[in-house]
Amino acid sequence: MGLNENELIKRCIDGDVDAFETLIDEYKQTSYNIALGIVKDPDDAMDISQEALIKVYRYMKNFNQKSSFSTWLYRIVMNTCLDYIKKNDKNKVIPINEDIINKQDTHIESNPERILDKKIETQQIRDAIDKLSSIQKTAIILRDIQGFSYEEIANITDSSLGTVKSRIRRGRENLKEILKESMKEESFI
Repeated sequence: MGLNENELIKRCIDGDVDAFETLIDEYKQTSYNIALGIVKDPDDAMDISQEALIKVYRYMKNFNQKSSFSTWLYRIVMNTCLDYIKKNDKNKVIPINEDIINKQDTHIESNPERILDKKIETQQIRDAIDKLSSIQKTAIILRDIQGFSYEEIANITDSSLGTVKSRIRRGRENLKEILKESMKEESFI
């Protein structure tokens, strides 16, 4: 019989490394995907997600269970990403990874024209997301690409629910405008 999450957390707090491995196993991929969506580079994303998981283990005793474990963990991942960005280049525009945008596209497309259209569309979306502010980009990635609820995003980013909704709304409006502008530019080519 396997241990439930609360039992695993208790064992982790007591220093049980095996319990920690079991606990975080289901969160590793999403942690990596969040980091990859923010920093794009797979190696950097792996380093960031590993660093975040080390922080989770180190600060496990500080987890007060006011939020879910996953929300607490993803907040640490986001903060580790933001620390990385600040340390490496404050004003750098961080591109988003195409695989994250296409993560829900699971069917195999056999029409070459449709494949090309999809690649062009993905590139346009990626370029548009890259033009958003880092705050809006983070909100859009967490909501529209990773599928977190507004409440989860508020907890992950340590923001109010209203702030999160506002950032997502503004991000979507800005994306729409950027994509419209991009289409106008293409029609002149």
